[in-house]
Amino acid sequence: MIVTRIHGGLGNQMFQYAAGRRAAISAGVSLGIDLTAMADYDKRIYGLNQFVLTPNARPIDGKAFSKGRGLVHLWRKVTKTYRDRRERGFRFDPDILNLKPPVRLIGYWQSEKYFSDVADTIRADFALVRPMASKRQAVLDRISACNSISVHVRRGDYVSVPKYASIFGTCTPEWYRRAVAIASEGLTDVVFFVFSDDMQWAKENLGLPGRVEWVEPLPDKRDAEDLYLMAACRAHVIANSSFSWWGAWLDPREDSRVVAPSRWFLSDNFDARDLVPERWVRL
Repeated sequence: MIVTRIHGGLGNQMFQYAAGRRAAISAGVSLGIDLTAMADYDKRIYGLNQFVLTPNARPIDGKAFSKGRGLVHLWRKVTKTYRDRRERGFRFDPDILNLKPPVRLIGYWQSEKYFSDVADTIRADFALVRPMASKRQAVLDRISACNSISVHVRRGDYVSVPKYASIFGTCTPEWYRRAVAIASEGLTDVVFFVFSDDMQWAKENLGLPGRVEWVEPLPDKRDAEDLYLMAACRAHVIANSSFSWWGAWLDPREDSRVVAPSRWFLSDNFDARDLVPERWVRL
């Protein structure tokens, strides 16, 4: 099989699943989901169980799979038929599209180029496994009834943890004002639906023109539903966040407008040119 190691928040987990799923499809094998890294990761929880995924995906013991047992371990050691494939950088690596199993993917794989040719399959796998919570359904109804634009503000540990602050940085109020102007161009009676992990900051600083709905996060561990609220909007202003990246990408409409930061990382140590799809506007 192809195995993908899952770690990080929901957006990262979705990238890891999508890249592994595409590699498994190409190889004609099943997909193993290695949750070993999540066992010691207390900042985020496993979130892919909110999606239907594929019946050919199943959780596996990553340590047991990599080592094997008995003759299996000896065979792999002699023939070197098992290997970890670690991400070499943030640039798209086309070799991932034609992996020979068994192999385990270890990395972030943050580019739609890893799965763009099976986009419909990935969107089907990421269908919600249960009906949306009633509070979110009410928001979805309002989103569907207007020229809605999703606006995502990512702060959290990008601000509170110095290490992350030096790597990522955050989008400024001025950036958001320019971004929403581009996203709303040609639309009338726009309503902005704001999603954020720091809603107080967003309310005090965004200064959005026109009507605004502040979509407060719910403590029900069903944040995948928020992605579908974003995806239902007519246009999208995303932060340098894998979460709102997926909120925009799950919108299947070819004419939807997405405005993303031109600089995804504050640090120059990461080359993110393949992270934002070319059809999106980079500002």
